[in-house]
Amino acid sequence: MTTRRWQLAHGRHLDLGEKAMVVGILNVTPDSFSDGGLFITPDQAVAQARRMVEEGAVVIDIGGESTRPGASPVTPEEEQARILPVIAALAGTNEALISVDTYREQTARLAVAAGAHIVNDVWGLQREPGIARVAADTGAGLVIMHTGRERQKLPDVIDDQFFFLKASLEIAKRNGVEDDHIVLDAGFGFAKETAEENLDLMARFSELKALGFPLMAGTSRKRFIGTVTGREPAARGAGTAATSVILRLKGADLFRVHDVAINVDALAVADAMLSREKPGH
Repeated sequence: MTTRRWQLAHGRHLDLGEKAMVVGILNVTPDSFSDGGLFITPDQAVAQARRMVEEGAVVIDIGGESTRPGASPVTPEEEQARILPVIAALAGTNEALISVDTYREQTARLAVAAGAHIVNDVWGLQREPGIARVAADTGAGLVIMHTGRERQKLPDVIDDQFFFLKASLEIAKRNGVEDDHIVLDAGFGFAKETAEENLDLMARFSELKALGFPLMAGTSRKRFIGTVTGREPAARGAGTAATSVILRLKGADLFRVHDVAINVDALAVADAMLSREKPGH
């Protein structure tokens, strides 16, 4: 696999391609779909972040508002009150790269100032385009996620990815974000309403490489895994790891998960196999 350097804020970077990178999910919320309320205090959140780093997470993605379907939005002030102390505490330890999961320009700017290296926008810059300016101004890494929410999707799952993500990439370019700061996320579960639609996206995931950017996969504990396995959200770690392996073989670079250890191990096997497929082996 080709190695590409992902440039991040505060002079940091990640070299993507040769080795799968695991991003640990840290929801500092009372109502996220599978772990709401577990890490609501800064001490609980920091302890969980450290556990995930020990298990092999390279990035910790911190969110202060649930993005599950039907979740109630919170005010920017509440979101910031939840996440900024956690970001500052983790930044002080220098133990992991820090991502902030937000679509709000103001929250993103404050998070990077507090020590975050990456901005992860589940609305793909199309809710608050100013979030792209934050990335351009601060040098933060930028994850641009596809969503089908609040709009009419194209019938073909990959056509809709290209339609949405090309518009997002134009917003990034217009605001001065350099290509080497960008990662794309296909947005599994975000208005992909059926298991079949998510499985089709997974089966055709390699087509997204034509966009020319590193790719993140975020399948963790999603409903389609429950449909396939019959498991409740907290018991979907093995199913998630199976999707991570499939998506690694189809070209994903980063994997955003709740259950770090099982995904690290599964991806290590996938990487070992991929290394044997190189010329000369």
